[in-house]
This record gives sequence, C-alpha cells and structure tokens, in this order.
Amino acid sequence: MKIFRTTNNPTRISLLFTLALTFNACDQKELLNPNPETSITGENAFQTPERILGLVNGIYKSAKGGNFYGGNYYTYSEARGEEFINRTSNTFTAFEAWNQTLNASSNFIAGLWASGYETINNANILIKGVTDHPGIVTEALGKQYIAEAKFLRALSYYSLVTSYARPFNEDQGASKGLPLRLQAETTTANNGLARSTVAEVYAQIIKDLDEAEAGLPLNHSSSLLNTTRAHRNTAIALKTRIYLNSGKYDKVIEEAKKIVSAQPPFSAETGVKHKLENIVEIFTTNYTSSESILSVPMTELDNVTGQTSFPYVFNANSEYNLNPTGIWGDTEWRAADLRRTFSRTASGVQFLTKYNKPSPFLDYLPIIRYSEVLLNYAEAAARKGDLPTAVKLVSAVRYRSDAGYVFPNAAVGTQAALVNTILNERRIELLGEGFRSNDIVRNLRIFPAKSGNGLIAPAVEPAQANYIFPLPNTEIITNKLLLD
Repeated sequence: MKIFRTTNNPTRISLLFTLALTFNACDQKELLNPNPETSITGENAFQTPERILGLVNGIYKSAKGGNFYGGNYYTYSEARGEEFINRTSNTFTAFEAWNQTLNASSNFIAGLWASGYETINNANILIKGVTDHPGIVTEALGKQYIAEAKFLRALSYYSLVTSYARPFNEDQGASKGLPLRLQAETTTANNGLARSTVAEVYAQIIKDLDEAEAGLPLNHSSSLLNTTRAHRNTAIALKTRIYLNSGKYDKVIEEAKKIVSAQPPFSAETGVKHKLENIVEIFTTNYTSSESILSVPMTELDNVTGQTSFPYVFNANSEYNLNPTGIWGDTEWRAADLRRTFSRTASGVQFLTKYNKPSPFLDYLPIIRYSEVLLNYAEAAARKGDLPTAVKLVSAVRYRSDAGYVFPNAAVGTQAALVNTILNERRIELLGEGFRSNDIVRNLRIFPAKSGNGLIAPAVEPAQANYIFPLPNTEIITNKLLLD
C-alpha cells in the first residue's frame, strides 16, 4: 500500500491507519482523507488553539511587512523630513519622498496602504473568528487575543491616518480620513466604502486601545514576548502618542501617569516595569530591555532585507547621510552625548548607525520606547503650563545619554522655549525611528527645503496638496466611494 503523507509527522500517519481498522466506513473516510495541516480554510482556521495562535502571530507578521513596520514605513517617514540627505536618486528607496514628489501611482503609496489594511483585515478576521468559536481557547486567552488584534488594528489606523489624511490639529479632525473597515472581509463584495472623518478614525483608535488595555495581560512570560507582543502598558503607551497627535494634552498626561512614576528615576510601577536603559545597549546588545515597549523582531529565518530594509538603505548601502544642517548640526547636542556614537563617517559625511548589524540586518526596529512616552508626557505637561514636570521628564531623557549636560535657562525658562526644546529632544532621541514627518505634520509646520550631493528638495507648506500622502490609484480604482 502506498501511503500519501498529509502531515510531516510519520507517527500520526501510522496512528491514522491503525485507528482506521476499528472504525466504520464513514470514519475510515474521514481518517484516511483528512484535510492537510498545511491547507487551512476559513471553515477550519479556528478549530484548534494552535491555529488560532498562528492567526494571532499572522497579524504581527503582516504589521512586519516590508512596506510597513518591517522597513519602508521608517524609510519614507524619515526621508520626507530634513534630517537626511539623499545620495542616489533611487525611486525604489524613497527618493520621491525625499524630494516631495510622491504621487498616487508611486509604489510605496500603494504598498503602505495595502500593508496597513491587510493588517487591519487580519485583525478583523481574528476578532470575528474567536468570537464565533467559543471554547476553542480559554475565555481569558480569547480575550487576550482579541485585545492584541484591536491593538494592532489601532496601530495600523494610526499609521495610515497620519499619512493619508489631513492632520487632526488643522480642523479638529473634520477633514476626510480613511475608510473605517471593522468587519472581516474575505471577498471583494464590500470594496466600496466612503471615508470616515479624521475625528471618527481617531475615536475608533482610542476605542480599540481602551478595549485592548482592558483585555491585554499585565505582562508575558519572557522579556522577548514583552517586547514583541502587546501587553497592557503597550496600549497605554500608544494612547499617549494618539492623544498627543490630536492635541488632547490632558489625556496624554492621564494615560502617561499610569506608567510613569511621579518622580525620577521614572519607571512604570505596574505591569512590565519599563524604565530608561543604557541607550547604546538597547540598539546593539539588548533589544528586549525594559525600555522596549514594542519592537519588530528580526531573525535569520524571518527578516526584512534588500531595498525595503531601513538599515540597508540608510546605513549599509549609504543612500542617505545625516544632514549637517538638520538636528545633527545642533550645537546643543554635545559630542559627549552617547547618541552621537550612532554614526560613522565616510566620504566626509556621517551616516546613522543606530541599526548597524550587517546583512541580513537583524536589528530590531522599535515601534514604541519608554523614552518616547516620557517625551510625550513632557510635551503635554509643557503645553498645559506644568513646566517643572516637563523639565524633569525631558531632562531624564537627555541626562541618560549625556549626564553632564544642563539645559540653559533660555531653553526651559518659558513655555514656548520649553516646548521647542522638547521637540528638539524628540528629533535627537527618536532619530531614525520614523517620527520626524509626523512631528512636522501634527504641529502644522513646514517641511524644510534641503539640499546636498547635487540634489535639491523644496519646502512644503501645510496648505500644499503634497503635505500628506496622496490616496493610491490602486484603491481609487477598486473603491468607487473613496473620493466621495
């Protein structure tokens, strides 16, 4: 008898044939012709705990896509700002973003949109599947998985709405935002969906994060999982970012206080005990430190390489050097600052080495770090007039890397000066982590002109159409209601 293997487990194959001898013909048919383990359909995807966990991991995997948090989201967000100078005019590595000429047909414009909505739909499928199949996993685990899906849906909508829609602070979210897809879609039947307002998208993001906070565990079983899977403090940390983006500074402070102690040294006192760690180690030898709230992991078997890899484009292939007239040239950023060590010099210019591992580029890419939470809190406190708290918070971030530095009174003595100092500290601390473009847009500031290597990029003012990404032609064609 010839045996056709349906799994990679020979023991199970033998067991199937042994059992077949004792069952009736109907049972024999089911046992001898099982659905292959590698062929999972919508009908059986939620039949076992292992498959459900695989679907949860699949949402994280889609968020790690090359056009999303695995690479290009960082590349294009950083290229649009003023901190880097392009050297290659390579349209495949964000030159159109750098010189402000992205259009509706650009590959990245379609790719980011598709990756974001793929992650959203994967989350929707998981939420529906777990809800529709009670008892396959424990109630507590099902609640956690749904919370993780809602967190990743919120993160994806944040990334899309801040890229393709007008900034919230321009008109309190009255502008058209994104199609708000909250149902699991397995066909193209519901492609047509009009855009909700920016305010409605933000409201859904906060709703998802509030529900995620309630359903996520306080911590996971290892530092690796605490870094690569969402837990309660992950949802809270992201809420500080969302509220900062929408100018709700009281809410930033309210959320931050849940995970930031009242006095330095600042730390989270419940859940994962987040705190600032050695800045060099967290980017070189300790990707799962207590400072890492959420990061994209890379392994030999699961990584992002080539032209979608941020470390490859900005460091290994030398396509973008640090702009000497950007934050890199700030005289208040002293040579003694450990963050200055994230650079190398070649051809007379400096390149960012925050991600410095060679091919296959196994540096973890941070999505949320504790230092960002402190800076979010500092900015909100400063804007609300609580200058002493804001100074303590921004000082903690600076002194961690440059213990001998003292902010001059002119930099922190007034509300306007302190807000500007905090925004500059964000440029230093979060350099190369995908924040600069959004910080420009949420504050309704001009994208500065930049030049170097014989290349020129014009300034872009808030009123210009290319202040935000255009809607992709690929979506316009398939969603007839997108432009309504």
